[in-house]
Amino acid sequence: MMTAQAQLAAMPLVPRFTVVGAITAGVLGGILGLVLGLRAHPPTAWFAVLEVGVPAAIVGALLGALAGLVASFVLRSTRNP
Repeated sequence: MMTAQAQLAAMPLVPRFTVVGAITAGVLGGILGLVLGLRAHPPTAWFAVLEVGVPAAIVGALLGALAGLVASFVLRSTRNP
């Protein structure tokens, strides 16, 4: 059984950046949504976690994929001068 870190290391560069970006932004967005939801209307704070966290995860995945493409381009261009 592979650990999550080993599975992530085995992935190609662009999908790895995409997964890391989505998870990081999703968790941060979920925490922000929880805080905002608790301040606005505590009985529905759980929905704010999804309302902010899911779009944040999507944006994080897109930015991660873009960063992965740039990183793969840079690595490829430095290996083949």
